[in-house]
Amino acid sequence: MNYISTRNNHKNFTFKDVFLKGLADDGGLFVPKSINPFKDEELDNLKNLSYNGLAAEIIYPFLGDFMSKDDLISLISKSYSNFRSDDVVKISDLGDLKVLELFHGPTLAFKDIAMQLIGNFYQYHLGRDQKKINIVVATSGDTGAAAIDALKGKNNLNVFVLHPNNKISPVQRRLMTIHEESNVFNIAVEGNFDDCQNLVKAMFNDEKFSKAINMSGVNSINWARIIAQSVYYFYAYFKIGNSQPLSFSVPTGNFGDIYAGYLAKKLGLPIDKLIVATNKNDILHRAISGGDYSQKKVEETNTPSMDIQIASNFERLLYDVKDCNSEVTKVVMGEIKNNTYKIDKNDLDKIKKDFTSEMLDENETVEMIKTINDEHQMVVDPHTAVGIGAVRKLGLEKNCVVLSTAHPCKFPKAIEDAISKTENLPESLKYINDKKEKFDLLSNDIEKVKKYVMNSI
Repeated sequence: MNYISTRNNHKNFTFKDVFLKGLADDGGLFVPKSINPFKDEELDNLKNLSYNGLAAEIIYPFLGDFMSKDDLISLISKSYSNFRSDDVVKISDLGDLKVLELFHGPTLAFKDIAMQLIGNFYQYHLGRDQKKINIVVATSGDTGAAAIDALKGKNNLNVFVLHPNNKISPVQRRLMTIHEESNVFNIAVEGNFDDCQNLVKAMFNDEKFSKAINMSGVNSINWARIIAQSVYYFYAYFKIGNSQPLSFSVPTGNFGDIYAGYLAKKLGLPIDKLIVATNKNDILHRAISGGDYSQKKVEETNTPSMDIQIASNFERLLYDVKDCNSEVTKVVMGEIKNNTYKIDKNDLDKIKKDFTSEMLDENETVEMIKTINDEHQMVVDPHTAVGIGAVRKLGLEKNCVVLSTAHPCKFPKAIEDAISKTENLPESLKYINDKKEKFDLLSNDIEKVKKYVMNSI
């Protein structure tokens, strides 16, 4: 399979290029040059597979000659061997509505599902190419912990994680900062997540710097994460779809997790609507409901993983909407950077064929946590509550699955506000409360961050 950049579709790349680079040199995102959807009989052959078996069948066509299928099967098994659920994810019921629990990995968030596999992809690659890799990643709370857990202690690579100082939950932070491995570097940035993300993008776009450190990235823009996350859409459909199209509600800020659902639909999975669920940092809801893609000031909320105003993966959807015209996409991304872009009606109609959206504010989120606990004796994290609330506001509970993206113990204040109690860490993770934290505080200054990275490698 060949890949191209959303800003230049004349140059071909391999999966190895795409995986290791993360972001194209022209600032665009990698997408497959073409996608072959599964035929009905092929989907039928997938429906009884285990999660691991399903992952192998879906991911392998995207890898080209990166690895053999047998090696992929082995890496998938290794990646998910430390999950608390035998089949990686779990499905629970809220009446007509189903909840897909994606937080049974080592850091209690859906990011583990892709990141554990990516960590082993790096190790596989480095077993054949000993050139040291430096991975730089921005996090709004969960990505950093998942990346560190997947990459800590691995030979010939370092991982640098940038998180917004004092803007993630204490549990999220501790899951990142208690590690003692010499290849792990935590940077608390004086700013918000978008500032962290912009610093990482600036380092990627500085070709001299990125090549000098052999830089790679594992943010949600990395195509390997998208394909790994598309697997659980297939899994949920085969478990509960009953041959009827399903809708999926996804709490999202950076558009990566829901874009994985869009990829699953492009691969032939019968998906009705993809519901974008946001907090009051609602650029995606404003964009999809009315075409307003203007960036506003990021506000802190009780759903910090969605405190974002720059939805990086949205570029991939815009590329499709613009009929895969990379020149037009490049112009659009320039307008977005200047905060002057509005989605026109023709493009918005295309988007609404697959997507709808809704927003919950903080009070609504707390009330939804309480309501779900009262009605179903289930405690959900605030991001999951946003996903459930969006479905209820839209009246789409039937044949719908909400992606539950994190364990409620990661957000104790929101849970306390809602039901006057806190959820405990799983026994296997209680040790993090006794460990000393290690991170460095830096200003939102690209030169200072680059100097820190260079001095650490």
